[in-house]
Amino acid sequence: MTQEVRAAGAVLWRGCGKATEVALVHRPRYDDWSLPKGKLDPGETTAEAAVREVKEETGFDAVLGRYLARTAYPVPTRNGSGTVPKTVDYFSAEAVSGVFAANDEVDELRWLDPTAAEKLLTRPEDVRVLRAFCEVPAGLTTLVLVRHAKAGKRDEWTGDDDLRPLSDAGLRQASALRRVLALYGPDRVLSAPRLRCVQTVQRVADDLGIEVRHEPLLSEEGYWPDPVLGVARLLAIAGDGGTPVVCSQGGVIPDLVSALADRDGVDLPAARGGVVPSKKGSFWVLSFRAPTTEDGPVLLAADYHPSALPTPSPTRS
Repeated sequence: MTQEVRAAGAVLWRGCGKATEVALVHRPRYDDWSLPKGKLDPGETTAEAAVREVKEETGFDAVLGRYLARTAYPVPTRNGSGTVPKTVDYFSAEAVSGVFAANDEVDELRWLDPTAAEKLLTRPEDVRVLRAFCEVPAGLTTLVLVRHAKAGKRDEWTGDDDLRPLSDAGLRQASALRRVLALYGPDRVLSAPRLRCVQTVQRVADDLGIEVRHEPLLSEEGYWPDPVLGVARLLAIAGDGGTPVVCSQGGVIPDLVSALADRDGVDLPAARGGVVPSKKGSFWVLSFRAPTTEDGPVLLAADYHPSALPTPSPTRS
């Protein structure tokens, strides 16, 4: 039985005046120019691996944005008897600090505009990833919309349902979310006023030294009397800028994401049979164009991550 080789990487970018530059690395072992990437460590998610590999190969700390693409190609086995499939998941990642120093894997880094970078890249699959990055502007507002983690069964809970806590499995999901959501650089945390929702993102807020702010319009009871108000509230949160994390419920998220996608003409390939997924402990990365004086925030991309635990890659929308 062949074992798939899993890897992750990023289009690392920075603003340069009004322009955008991306980082390419030269690997002397292969004598090629590529996007920074590398194999997943045991127990690592693709998002964690992408940030770690960017740091190791380029020296830069990065904040993740939208998911870009997956590439797949065969690589030789260790014993040279054949090949095994290799997949690489790529994210957009903004460089926030750091400096390059030559290392065992990379001896040169170049910051280039995307057109020049495309000409320098060695592999066609990297060109495809770069083009996916260029489909929308780089400097977007990221809003991470989280479905609360697993709680005890409703029919086995005798108290107020608002106070139903996370189960042991849910606490494990919340711990994984704490690690992965930090990679997106959150600056505030909001939640439907349900204990299970607040518990799901409480440790994210703790790490930031802030309180979880309650959002009644994003609970099932608050959303459905007037969904338009709920959509408007999420847009107002996105319009405030920064990188908010918002935790809501399974009865809200599918309709909310569908409404935003319909409003702004974003396809949702993650939705199968017209059903927008929202598993417990999953999250959507919603990428908005910053509001202007004429318009509010506009959704440009929506990526579904079915789990913060090590899982298959997210579905790009």
